[in-house]
Amino acid sequence: MPHKIGFVAISSSGHEDGYNSNELMVHAPTVNGWRSPRFCLYPQEIVLQMVERCRIRKLQLLAHQYLISTKIEFYISESLPDHFGSQHVDRFHRLGYVSLSDNQKTGFKARELKSVHVDAVGKYLKLTFHKNHVNRYNLYNQVALVAVNILGDPVDYKETCITPTKDKLIDHYLGCSPDDPALDGTYIGKSEVISPLDDLAFDMYQDPEVAQIIRKLDEEKHEAVKHERYDFAKKLKQAIADLQKVGERLGRYEVEKRCAIEKEDYDLAKQKKLQMDDYRMKVYKQLELHNLLDMGMIRKLPEFPLEPMDHPSRLQQEVLEVESNQLSEKVHLQEIPQANSKLQHQTAGKPKWSPTPQPSPAPPVRLPSPKVDTGSLPYDERPLPAQSKPSELYSVSQQDSNEMPAVNTDPSPTSGSGITGEPEPLTEKAFREASFAIDLFGEALVAGAYSKTWSYREDALLAIYKKLSTVSDDVSKDELKNMLRAAIFLVRKAIKDKVSSVFQASLKLLKMLITQFAPKHKLGKVEIAHCVEKTLPILLSKTGDATTHLRVAAMNFIQEMALLKEVRPLHIIPPQLMQPLKPQVAVRLVINQIELVERLLKELGTDNSGFTIVNVMKFAAEALEHSASEVRDTAVRIIFNMYRRHGSAILHYLPPDDANIRKNVLYKSLFDGFAKIDGRPTEAEQRAHKKAVAEEAEKRKKEEIRALQEQLAALREIQAEVQAEKVYKPDLTRGRMSRTVNIQKQTREQKFLLLSQRYHLNSPQLLIIWIIYAYSVGRGIKCLQMKAWTSITGSTAQC
Repeated sequence: MPHKIGFVAISSSGHEDGYNSNELMVHAPTVNGWRSPRFCLYPQEIVLQMVERCRIRKLQLLAHQYLISTKIEFYISESLPDHFGSQHVDRFHRLGYVSLSDNQKTGFKARELKSVHVDAVGKYLKLTFHKNHVNRYNLYNQVALVAVNILGDPVDYKETCITPTKDKLIDHYLGCSPDDPALDGTYIGKSEVISPLDDLAFDMYQDPEVAQIIRKLDEEKHEAVKHERYDFAKKLKQAIADLQKVGERLGRYEVEKRCAIEKEDYDLAKQKKLQMDDYRMKVYKQLELHNLLDMGMIRKLPEFPLEPMDHPSRLQQEVLEVESNQLSEKVHLQEIPQANSKLQHQTAGKPKWSPTPQPSPAPPVRLPSPKVDTGSLPYDERPLPAQSKPSELYSVSQQDSNEMPAVNTDPSPTSGSGITGEPEPLTEKAFREASFAIDLFGEALVAGAYSKTWSYREDALLAIYKKLSTVSDDVSKDELKNMLRAAIFLVRKAIKDKVSSVFQASLKLLKMLITQFAPKHKLGKVEIAHCVEKTLPILLSKTGDATTHLRVAAMNFIQEMALLKEVRPLHIIPPQLMQPLKPQVAVRLVINQIELVERLLKELGTDNSGFTIVNVMKFAAEALEHSASEVRDTAVRIIFNMYRRHGSAILHYLPPDDANIRKNVLYKSLFDGFAKIDGRPTEAEQRAHKKAVAEEAEKRKKEEIRALQEQLAALREIQAEVQAEKVYKPDLTRGRMSRTVNIQKQTREQKFLLLSQRYHLNSPQLLIIWIIYAYSVGRGIKCLQMKAWTSITGSTAQC
């Protein structure tokens, strides 16, 4: 029977400090796993040496939540070359590859567990990691592997080698190689039974000590069956089921303790340690009381020295918080249905080794555990909710895993719809609460909607979608209305779900009820209004969710629903968004509420849409006083939008535009924005314009003064020359005196001509000035000079 094969990591291309390939040898809730170096070259390789030559039947890989490789190739070999390198790749036989999801759908908070069936013989296994998926958390383009599990049977060297024959090689290159299905997640091959206790999901969720006890009890159970001690075997089976829940709880406590250590909250770490010890001893004493456990056996179990994490990450802490709150995201899981799900004991020759795990967030992935009644258990003692879907959902597909996505993304209601498996029965309170829906859809379907397993909740909504999509037209109107209202009751419950896939399924069902079911059967506006009114408050509260993708999905759906032709005439959503902002409401919720108002206002306008000038402006004016800057900024944008549509009609909802109000920077920017929309200058622009005008006037005044000063200097020069002529004494000879007078007359004429050119005087004006000047010089009258100059030139400067 295939069982877990031990291995040793003997080589790797490289690793980041604290995340070497030896981490892969340990399977525990707190392991770190291997991580490639930062900004490494691809491909990266890891070589594992198994403890013995074996025939590998199954490989399991647990990928990191955001350091994800696009593709992982598998190679197997009987021996190793002396030196690793590409020139020795012929020593390894290629088995195939698997593709990994980019994990965007889960918000990078879940880890993908990839399980593939192979049939290959060898002693060395090489994993080749290709380039990483790009996302906002993978800052250094790394890839990582949290855990790897090898399941197979030991073989001796007499068995045939795995070297492919000529026919196999021809088939391979023709595209029909029989080796390709070896990595198909749905490959059946030989019907081999693998114990669930050897599965990777079991070790990654269980406390190591409890896992060893479970394996010991499983061996005793098979021994009891062998000796036909069926009552004792039944007790052991129930003890194993209970211990699985105990181990999961202890594993969760250990992760919480490591998280507290990283935060240096040592009081909480001490509290968790004491809580673990007390709970562990209490369970052990109960098992010993029923003669199911020997306390001496516990002391012989290997101890696991857990060391604190060297490189904790923010996203790992988020995963811890999700686990501690029992809220899990949908997990990528590809697991093969086993031909036989009975527990099988571990072989005596199974290799054992002493692992040294490193703490890491427990991955939200595990396989279904044996069915136990969890309804009567306290909430903390129930199994973690992150489970795979029932194996029946995956038994239909026979496609190659290289082409099949890790999550079913088919939007049609037939993919995965319908209830499979057995969800836990309804409690008495849930039965009374959902009695109306039970009468219409049946108890099994409603029990799935109330299940603590997210896959059952999602399947219940998809089953309702399928059922309502195929309802006959012969059904009476009253029954159709009752079916719609019962579906809305379950949708309201699903909208509150923390799991993304369940929430998306609820939105899908709600949209179908509004756009298809009600119009098809002509149920009228009353039933559509009922759908909107019952779900809108819950959707609005969902816009304040701490999970980003849930918050964004809720906002987008509200906007989409408001624009539907069936909902838009009802005018339900806009008034609901216009509710007054309460100070005690979370800021995130208020920000998203006012952002929705801004979006819908652009789409719907204020004409017969539920939005009016009155309710929008009152809402926006109130939002201007909110303490959050994001709310105030959005309110300003809404007011600007309203001003573009309605102009000054909105101004009386705002304070007056005066100096006191403009002291508030918010209102100052608001009124300046109005001016820009109108094309008017703002107050700052007006001040700048006035300042520029004043500077220009001052400049002109200075130029005029300079010009007058130049005129005054010229006149003073002329006056000085006239005074010089008065004191002139004639020469002894008449001829010389006449020549001197002529020269002086010529000089005065040149100066008057220059003066006329400078001040643009015409001939009559110049003649008048010359006459007055000559007369005044002869008479010595200065006032006539000034009057003549002023009357002709217009200048008031003294001559």
